[in-house]
Amino acid sequence: MKTIKVLLVDDHELIREGIKNSLIDHRPIQVIGEAQNGEEALSFLDKNLVDVVLMDISMPIMGGITTTQEIVGKYPDVNVIILTMHNEVSIIQEALKAGALGYLLKNTNISELKEAITQVYNGGTYFSSEISEKIMNQLIKGKADRESDYPARLTKREIEILKLISEEYSNQEIAEKLFISHRTVDTHRRNLIQKLNAKNTAGLVKFALKNKIIDV
Repeated sequence: MKTIKVLLVDDHELIREGIKNSLIDHRPIQVIGEAQNGEEALSFLDKNLVDVVLMDISMPIMGGITTTQEIVGKYPDVNVIILTMHNEVSIIQEALKAGALGYLLKNTNISELKEAITQVYNGGTYFSSEISEKIMNQLIKGKADRESDYPARLTKREIEILKLISEEYSNQEIAEKLFISHRTVDTHRRNLIQKLNAKNTAGLVKFALKNKIIDV
């Protein structure tokens, strides 16, 4: 089984140490590095291959939101999970816009943390129940972007890939059909999930049907 390489980014050494010790016996997850701010995290990523970053938000020098944005832009194959004490809707939204694929509170247990790392590593997203509830409540109240606004925000390539995903093409088949790399398709899929607030491929298909991107 392939090792899932994790970077911990938190300005509190005790928290980093606690997370690292908790994950020691949870293979294939392996903590391969630590950073106490965003600058240190980016420096580490310049020299090391990482699969998942566990990112705090409030840190000196460079905070978690800005760092997440930088990572998503520079390292599209690296997946970011926010691990923080902040549960405010505005901060959650900022994290998602920055490109985070997961959001957990620091009171989470090790089983949920392991599940989040695994799901995000495998191309999915993960939000704790409290965070999911806040996101849903925000959507219901109409304070989030209306779903009908999304088609105009998708690029031509994203719509093309969304259509192929909805027609049950695999990532490899999409890559071959569009003459792009498998990793590029992976990145587009993650971006679509983030942009459309979808939880998985089924959510993407539902959106495509509702907005007549594909026909029944």
